[in-house]
Amino acid sequence: MPRTAYLPDGTRPPAVPLSPGVRKGNIVQVAGQVAFHPATNEIVGETVAEQTRQVMTNVLAVLAAAGATEADVVMFRVYLTDVAHFGEMNEVYEEFLSEPYPACTTVYVGLPPGLLVEIDALAVVD
Repeated sequence: MPRTAYLPDGTRPPAVPLSPGVRKGNIVQVAGQVAFHPATNEIVGETVAEQTRQVMTNVLAVLAAAGATEADVVMFRVYLTDVAHFGEMNEVYEEFLSEPYPACTTVYVGLPPGLLVEIDALAVVD
């Protein structure tokens, strides 16, 4: 079965060798999304809440392009630059979820200047 790449409509292609989303069979992997506006690649927001809202919007757009929804996600991975941002990120993140909640792992990393959060997703489509 082939591997198919997905780029949401109106999104600029990445400047690096990756696909925003890849589907193989019923599995969809969304690459780590950051708070870039899809049309301009400019950072959206200065707070972790603002950036998380944009990141989750980006993740859901990639899922939709690949024929999946948040309800198909079995795992999110969240990458934060500061442990103090967890609560604020989690409040916004939860707005995008439905029960039963998917699994989630949060790790703390360095991201490029101005970026506070990155999120990727693994979905299984029935």
